[in-house]
Amino acid sequence: MLKIKWIRSLVAILLIGGAGSVLAEKKIPAPDFTLKSRSGENVRLSEMRGSVVLLNFWASWCGPCRQEMPILNDIHKKYEALGFTVLGINVDRKSEKAKEYLKGTPVDFPVLYDPESKVSELYSVSAMPSTAFIDRDGNVRFVHAGYKPGDEDKYKKMIKELMRE
Repeated sequence: MLKIKWIRSLVAILLIGGAGSVLAEKKIPAPDFTLKSRSGENVRLSEMRGSVVLLNFWASWCGPCRQEMPILNDIHKKYEALGFTVLGINVDRKSEKAKEYLKGTPVDFPVLYDPESKVSELYSVSAMPSTAFIDRDGNVRFVHAGYKPGDEDKYKKMIKELMRE
């Protein structure tokens, strides 16, 4: 419960402060979850320990999400061989909408479906898109709400920092 309260506090600071991102001062374990992937397999976050993970919460109706998706795919491809992955967590109530969108904008990273927003609630997602960076030990280290061109530079900097640890 402490980790959920911490993440909610982090998100509240982020939104109240008007900043786009917050760097975590403490290493707080990321809430674990299991979601069905687009391939039909279950993906569990805790099984990704040892990798740096970018969780990106997105929706097919979200313009900034659609703009960010190809950029996240490029980042995933660039750093994947070094122990990094993007997990795209779609929050559409009907996954068919996301699947239709992905036909026109294919991505190489795993896309997971959270139609009941259970994982979104765990991470206190209140803006689309929302992104959380998780270190190799499974700790949330960076949270970013929204997307505007240029944010990917912040993402790359954080990825490189976490990869060096």
